[in-house]
Amino acid sequence: MDVAPDIDAVAGESVVVIGGGFGGLSTACYLADAGADVTLLEKNEQLGGRASRLEADGFRFDMGPSWYLMPDVFERFFGHFGREPSDFYELERLDPHYRVFWKDGDRVDVLPDREANKALFEEYEPGAGEAFEAYLEESERTYEIGMEHFVYEDRPRLRDYVDKDVLRYSWGLSLLGKMQGHVESYFDHPKLQQLMQYTLVFLGGSPYNTPALYNLMSHVDYNMGVYYPEGGIGAVVDGIVELGDDLGVEYVTDAEVTAIEGRRGGFAVDTADGERYLSDLVVSDADYAHTEQELLPKHKRQYSEEYWESRTYAPSAFLLYLGVEGDVPNLEHHTLVLPTGWDDHFEQIFDDPSWPDDPAYYLCVPSETDDTVAPEGHSNLFALVPIAAGLEDTPELREEYRELVLDDIAENTGTELRDRIVFEETFCVDDFADRYNSYRGSALGLAHTLRQTSLLRPPHRSNAVDGLYFTGSTTTPGIGVPMCLISGQLTAEELSKTA
Repeated sequence: MDVAPDIDAVAGESVVVIGGGFGGLSTACYLADAGADVTLLEKNEQLGGRASRLEADGFRFDMGPSWYLMPDVFERFFGHFGREPSDFYELERLDPHYRVFWKDGDRVDVLPDREANKALFEEYEPGAGEAFEAYLEESERTYEIGMEHFVYEDRPRLRDYVDKDVLRYSWGLSLLGKMQGHVESYFDHPKLQQLMQYTLVFLGGSPYNTPALYNLMSHVDYNMGVYYPEGGIGAVVDGIVELGDDLGVEYVTDAEVTAIEGRRGGFAVDTADGERYLSDLVVSDADYAHTEQELLPKHKRQYSEEYWESRTYAPSAFLLYLGVEGDVPNLEHHTLVLPTGWDDHFEQIFDDPSWPDDPAYYLCVPSETDDTVAPEGHSNLFALVPIAAGLEDTPELREEYRELVLDDIAENTGTELRDRIVFEETFCVDDFADRYNSYRGSALGLAHTLRQTSLLRPPHRSNAVDGLYFTGSTTTPGIGVPMCLISGQLTAEELSKTA
């Protein structure tokens, strides 16, 4: 059941939103629509947060998110304001959804055709086709129940779960197990397990630390489809910014916040250029740890430095943005390159942090779909290797790893890039920390482990500063563009409850 959020109580309040990522942009839209006077302050030169764009020499890159999944979330978001995604951008369903190269020479395409994918699974393991159907049925049920009753409904207290309706809805859902055990109960072949688990990268986890509840991502992948918004994810940012502008949101870029002072009804938010913004309420979409540790005095923090140090963080990333001459015919818009056994890579992210020796990685080639992202006769692509947050990041290490990645691409996809590169830029741990104030340079924030899911994530409302709220990936429902859009709604609802 789609219930419109009730946030009218914020009408007439002035609100400063810190940070222009999807969580901040979403929150700003909901609050402005409800009648609040909203000013959004963004540290960087452009809005979008991690969904920044890099433009140079005729190439345009989405620097962060590049997959458009869960189209229903975007439809619901825009629908709240009487609009729809097509008012701002057009979508193309990708075919194939993505290509997978394994490093033993094997290759598969996952298609927007459920029967074809079922047949693919059956090729690898007798009976896997029927198991695929059963898995997707459970995944769909988990998605439908999980989204309506555990994602769109915030449950920040334990007592919110001790309820007969919650128990009824959650009956039969895989709430406590890990994804590895859950997938193993359906498929024996390790490659099929990988095909069902790769989406955990979008949640910043591994099969060994992510709750089995997130099997719902297979419904997102195989049933709902993978899309490309014309112009890239940056076009989605532009659409939400335009919507906010229509609703009366004031945007200020190049406005790095240095301090938050005051309380409900009397906040002062200071920026590095000497400006001071006064408001009744404050919402931070900046990194949660940065907000508490750097923008607030010690006695107004909910969590200690030791708390943040003890958390499990989603990976950072080594990113290589490349503009190349000619085509890259072996690569699809989305391409995954996987070792046949990826346990060592996950261990080097979560257990023994180090630069991966035999990495699993992702290649994005939007020029396969969109001829506006590269000059004529050229291709636009980036390589993303998940690595541990907090790793040492030096020019020498980046150069060494660049060579490893380019060698690996050539060997395992048959795509030699070196002699054709006309534009190149890297982005890594230190850049995530510097540009986004990301704790330990994580690319995504807190991982979705069992102890960091749902009510165990930091809350939307500060319990130390009256009138201070949080939105974005560290809060519920968590990591990913769709989840951050929903986080904006949940934050706006929380403001209204306590306004």
